[in-house]
Amino acid sequence: MKNMKGKAALVLVSILLGIILAIQFKTVNKTVGEGVLPTQRAQQLATELKKAQEERDALIKALDEAEEKIKQYELGEADNDVYVENLYKDLEKYRILAGYVDLEGPGVILEIKDPPIDVQYGVEYSIVDDIDLILQTISVLNAAQAEAISINDQRYTAYTEIVRASDHIEINGVSINSPIVIKAIGDPDTLESALSIKRGMIWTFRYYNYDVNLIKDNNVKIPKYRKLVEFVYSQPVEEKAN
Repeated sequence: MKNMKGKAALVLVSILLGIILAIQFKTVNKTVGEGVLPTQRAQQLATELKKAQEERDALIKALDEAEEKIKQYELGEADNDVYVENLYKDLEKYRILAGYVDLEGPGVILEIKDPPIDVQYGVEYSIVDDIDLILQTISVLNAAQAEAISINDQRYTAYTEIVRASDHIEINGVSINSPIVIKAIGDPDTLESALSIKRGMIWTFRYYNYDVNLIKDNNVKIPKYRKLVEFVYSQPVEEKAN
């Protein structure tokens, strides 16, 4: 009888121990599981915090730049309106690029006279017949970084037309004839070398018996473009916000 009670007690104790161990195991698992989640959440929060700090720093930088610009504008107003003066300088630069400003400076002057009449064969020809040579000369000067060019005091721009009209040449709507005088402002040595290289433009003109004279000048004067250009079909493309 005692053996039966002892066995029953042992079984009961074993069951109780099993229940206690199961509860403890479940509790440990739950605790560990809850410990993993806060760690992941902390890492996520740390990443979001770092991103927010970077965005904050970028905004602070942009604000500092804006404040610096405002300060410059305010200083400009206080110092004889420097900001407006800078705007005027930019406008003047673009007017120069467009050709709407009289210019002067160092450069070269090229004079081209028609060949003498061939008495023997009675042949007479003029630069009017060789407009391509004028265009080639302009291209060479542009390649040599000429800052401004004129042909018989007609400013050469992106809108300049050079066409033959009967016995003369039309440039910017103005009739011109021989002799042709091409002026260019830029580095005199560079411009002279570009025109005088072997088998270059000077050589070509002389090959066709034109009388050419090229000189360097420290005070070349080039007048402004006098035709008004109006944009009818073109308009600026507005930049779209991102």
